[in-house]
Amino acid sequence: MAVQIWDWSSAAEAMPLLAEASIITLQATVLGFLMALIVGLMFAIGRMAGPTWLRLAVGGVVEFIRSTPLLIQIFFLYYVMPEFGLTLDAMPTGVLALGLHYGAYCSEVYRAGLANVPKGQWEASVALNLSPWTTFKDVILPQAIPPVVPALGNYLVALFKETPLLSVIAVLELMQTAKIIGSETFRYVEPITLVGAFFLVFSLISAALIRRVELHLNSRMGRRT
Repeated sequence: MAVQIWDWSSAAEAMPLLAEASIITLQATVLGFLMALIVGLMFAIGRMAGPTWLRLAVGGVVEFIRSTPLLIQIFFLYYVMPEFGLTLDAMPTGVLALGLHYGAYCSEVYRAGLANVPKGQWEASVALNLSPWTTFKDVILPQAIPPVVPALGNYLVALFKETPLLSVIAVLELMQTAKIIGSETFRYVEPITLVGAFFLVFSLISAALIRRVELHLNSRMGRRT
């Protein structure tokens, strides 16, 4: 008797639940990446423009975060931090962990972009009597960001693929939902395959959007020059 590997009815039953869980996955991805972009920029500025003590402190924090597994950081924030008075629900904890972890990596990307801007740009801005904030916002950042967009985009896709780790603190994202469906129906092929397809499609769409953003920023820079 032939074994039925794929059951379309099981896949159809799993699809609505996985579609609902995909919203949680996308929320964690978008919020975590937005936090990573902001935290990463703050880390980069602290390491490049702050006083010596701040540079050393921020550098230590960045290296510590980069050198420890994301899974351990998720456990620490969810189970250990309440001992120090910081208690968060599972979803905010997951977003915080993703944002801090990838913020540390994004900071190195930002640093590379900022260091690539010629020092003459700062000197010209001083000669024009521009404030440091205006110089940074209107002169330096527009030149530093476009070259590093592909690297930041890679971290977006990587962060998205790390969201299944949030299942360890009971966030009902895609992978956790697929495992629950499998345990209830005793069929894992359909839900796991659908999750893999979702991750593939999202990654391809993200790569295409990142490429469009890169081309748009480069075209704007070309028009300015």
